[in-house]
Amino acid sequence: MSRWVALLRAVNVGARTYPMAQVRAALTTAGYADVETHIQTGNICLSAPARSGPKLESALEAVFAADRGFRVATFVLRPADVAELADATAQLSGLHRPEFGHYVSVLRSAPDPTLVDRLEDLRRPGELVVVRGRAVHLLYDVPYHQAKTSNATIEAVTGAEATNRNARVIGQLAAKWGHG
Repeated sequence: MSRWVALLRAVNVGARTYPMAQVRAALTTAGYADVETHIQTGNICLSAPARSGPKLESALEAVFAADRGFRVATFVLRPADVAELADATAQLSGLHRPEFGHYVSVLRSAPDPTLVDRLEDLRRPGELVVVRGRAVHLLYDVPYHQAKTSNATIEAVTGAEATNRNARVIGQLAAKWGHG
């Protein structure tokens, strides 16, 4: 059994409610072990026999669809990946010191190198975009609600789904689960 961290996209937003107690119950019933959640935004740590992230993503999405009746995009990382993501997030926040926030859009895989420049060219006054592996960092010197670059923008440019967390949550996940 390997430990995995799963990030769910767009749960507990609008009508797409999925209380974390129900997520834990569905995963435990499906045979996953050591299931833990962190806050209500779809952050999960679990043990699974899977060795492949993409296969585990598909398996988890099937569990959630059967339990809720709607698709829940799921992005899995190994604990070491979460720790590495938190380190990169802390470094970028320290270097750029965003006044209004640092958000991270996590993709299923690193974007094609031809897209990295397109993503980083999304920068505008008060908004910096930095790609590190499968993470697209959005550093804001403008209030979040005024920012033009968002997770939806990242999805539009890459043509792929992404899930978004703020820097504080990334750090909390690493502190809690980034050790394996």
